[in-house]
Amino acid sequence: MTKSIFSDYIIAPGLNDGRLTRAVQCVDQNNSPVEITVVEERPLTIYLNKREIVTAMTIGDHPKYLALGFLHNQGMLSDGETITGVDFDEELETVVVRTAIETDYEEKLKKKTRTSGCAVGTVFGDMMEGLEGLTLPDVPLKTSWLYALADKINRTPSLYLTAGAIHGTILCERDKPLVYMEDVGRHNAVDKVAGWMLTEKISGADKILYTTGRLTSEMVIKTAMMGIPVLVSRSGFTAWGVEIARQVGLTLIGRMRGQRFQCLSGQDRLVWDADVTSVTTEDRKHRRKSARSV
Repeated sequence: MTKSIFSDYIIAPGLNDGRLTRAVQCVDQNNSPVEITVVEERPLTIYLNKREIVTAMTIGDHPKYLALGFLHNQGMLSDGETITGVDFDEELETVVVRTAIETDYEEKLKKKTRTSGCAVGTVFGDMMEGLEGLTLPDVPLKTSWLYALADKINRTPSLYLTAGAIHGTILCERDKPLVYMEDVGRHNAVDKVAGWMLTEKISGADKILYTTGRLTSEMVIKTAMMGIPVLVSRSGFTAWGVEIARQVGLTLIGRMRGQRFQCLSGQDRLVWDADVTSVTTEDRKHRRKSARSV
């Protein structure tokens, strides 16, 4: 089963990357010794040319994608920008992104907003900057795709199911998951997806972004900046996230569990082709509210 699920992915969760987790000794509620697996958390400082932009706390995988995606989603890297180099120094825990034209974001860097993201997300400047005049493609979204994606993603072995304390963001096309990124903050996970898309020159026009985390304003803005018209989550949403989704024409679907979901915005894209009674009720062992026992 694992092989068939992983075969759908271009990038799958890093279960075999020993740097991302460690074994920790503890005692349980019965004072019995237990060994559990926990995720790592390490700093990564991102530079744009000679300028230090931000230090993110991350599990440490795909640092170049994280840096590129963060800069793109902050409006510091445009789609047509000529990137001359992306250098990662593991010892110094830094990524330096270099562009053909020198950049200057002095004023933007002066304005910081700490977001509700886990591990404390940060956005610079006007949060709505770059969304004015944005038009997301009006593509159909079949409900059968949503149910198929939820089933596949929910059954995919992941760091979350191994250790917990982590979020997943998955780039999908129709009913097929393509790139599965995880991190301690959902904002990092979506930035990694954005960095991969930028590197591979992948359009978001026909894509779906699925996340295990809350649908906050930051997640909605990042998804729109990536040109993706659909954002789906197992979790809930904030009022501002819903408001921005409606403003930019993003289809926003939350609380996608088993046979149920709630569409908060962009319902005109939905094609109701699935027989809900034929959708399998979510098995308790696949519910992602907590990590499985090790």
